Amino acid sequence: MVCRKFKHVALVIVISSAFVQSHAMDLMQVYLAAQSQDASLLATRAAAAAGRERIPQAKSQLYPNISANAIRNNNRLTNSGANLLGQEQTTNSQYRSGSESVTLRQPIYRSAALAQYFQAQAQVEDSESMLMQEEQNLAVRVGSAYFEALLTDEQLALVLAQRVSYITQLDSARKSFQAGFGTRTDIDEAQARLDMTYAQEIEARQNVDFTLRQLQAMLTQPIDKLVPLDVSRLQILPPEPADLETWLDKVYRNSPQLKSLQAQVEVAHQEVEKNKAGHLPTLDAIWQWTRSESDTVSTIATRYVNRSVGVQLNVPLFSGGYVNSAVRQATASHERALHALEAGRRDTSIRVHREFRGMTESIPKIKAYEQALRSADQVVLSSKKSYLAGSRTVLDVLNAEQQRMAVVRDLAQVRYMYLISKIRLLALAGEADEKAVAEMNQLFKKAV
Repeated sequence: MVCRKFKHVALVIVISSAFVQSHAMDLMQVYLAAQSQDASLLATRAAAAAGRERIPQAKSQLYPNISANAIRNNNRLTNSGANLLGQEQTTNSQYRSGSESVTLRQPIYRSAALAQYFQAQAQVEDSESMLMQEEQNLAVRVGSAYFEALLTDEQLALVLAQRVSYITQLDSARKSFQAGFGTRTDIDEAQARLDMTYAQEIEARQNVDFTLRQLQAMLTQPIDKLVPLDVSRLQILPPEPADLETWLDKVYRNSPQLKSLQAQVEVAHQEVEKNKAGHLPTLDAIWQWTRSESDTVSTIATRYVNRSVGVQLNVPLFSGGYVNSAVRQATASHERALHALEAGRRDTSIRVHREFRGMTESIPKIKAYEQALRSADQVVLSSKKSYLAGSRTVLDVLNAEQQRMAVVRDLAQVRYMYLISKIRLLALAGEADEKAVAEMNQLFKKAV
């Protein structure tokens, strides 16, 4: 009885383990896991957190600065000289001295510090935009890797189905040959096609393994299975809105990449202003309290307390040409940032055109391939009937089936290209967020 109980428990454990290992992950599950595990995104988040500290650091240059100073000395004085009788005389004296001071400095006018504060704000905006861009890229990378993995899995299924079909045709050709109706050529042709599928299967399995590993690289957990696409839920619709110019305007306003480049232009501009401040005076308000004791040998055992309030003006006169050179350098960097922004706008425009056309042009392609698949199915059916009637050969049937498999493969590719173009277009506009991924996740079969 005890052994039976242990066997029952072991069986439950095995079944549970097999269920966990075979549990398929859908697009949303992979995306949420990548949000907390993807190394590139985590690195960008850390960089953004570090960048946010620039603002309090820049503010500190505008706030009061308080410092305290304390000094304690043990002095030993040796004095040698001749007395009135001309005799050498040496006296030794020892005393302690010290001082304490507290100084408060409040900047009143520092153009460089103000420019540094504005620059820090732009740098933080740049860091936040880069973080947002990486978050958009994560949705694109996860979606692309997920769709590519599904495509390779479908291609493997096609190869396996094609192999089963070739085995059936080979068996039929052998039986026909034995019955005196077929030819040796039909057998050889079916065998050659079958042999080719074994090589194709090896390549397809390698592609499946590679694409899964590519997806796993974003996570810290293995992926054994993915939820496939439910074609019945896939609605092939044009982009919303369906106007390219509207998309371009939206991307120009919301693109994280363009926001980052715009922030870099502002950073470069404030660098110019900061270097120009090298020619400008600075003005500080100063309050100081000082207490000293036995400062010199003539003031032993004497204490002084000094309180002072005033302003300090510092006017730069000549720095060897450093300021002028720094301004020229910063101006050139600002010009480079402006050109980089324009180049980014042009590149973004091209990418929006490509992804927009990728969606719109995929719609008629998908419809055409769906019609081609229906025609290919009919050709396969007619070829098989004609073969049984003796008007077609095995080669005709094999060619019809191979043509059908090619249509199925191309149809799957164009469907996934439609989805990839859609998520890329959303990412360019800064809209490839968790909500967009959740909506796209509805296109996949429920995990079991």
